[in-house]
Amino acid sequence: MAEEDDLAQLPFLTMCIKESLQLHPPITVISRHCTQDVVLPDGQVIPKGVLSASSVFGTHHNPSVWPDPEVYNPFRFDPENIKGRSPLAFIPFSAGPTNRIGQTFAMTEMKVVLALTLLPVLPDEEEPRKKPELILRTEGGLWLRVEPLSAGQQ
Repeated sequence: MAEEDDLAQLPFLTMCIKESLQLHPPITVISRHCTQDVVLPDGQVIPKGVLSASSVFGTHHNPSVWPDPEVYNPFRFDPENIKGRSPLAFIPFSAGPTNRIGQTFAMTEMKVVLALTLLPVLPDEEEPRKKPELILRTEGGLWLRVEPLSAGQQ
């Protein structure tokens, strides 16, 4: 029987999940109400009281933050490769102190589901068209093809 501690023994699975969330963040835009003036690196000021919106999708696909942002590369999340990267470069579930609990739960849930999935599940041949809304979705859903294991894979 798998235990919760076993999930920590799956670092590559964690890297794959994070890379998938980098490419396809479930939340595409976040907004915050500024409680104080915010001085940007170029000297411009976002005044207190302004509602500010940030594009998670845009941040995750910014080539100055993520080299080759459209290429699936789980090794971006290798512990050596994340050193020096801003913690706000990867925000698939938004950011903030209350977010940590939800993100930890979601990551654990995804690891369990993926780790227990034994059959290979492949995407359908056609590339899904992304439909940017408040939550990133695909037009017409995401179709999967399930193939039985061959005798040598069991």
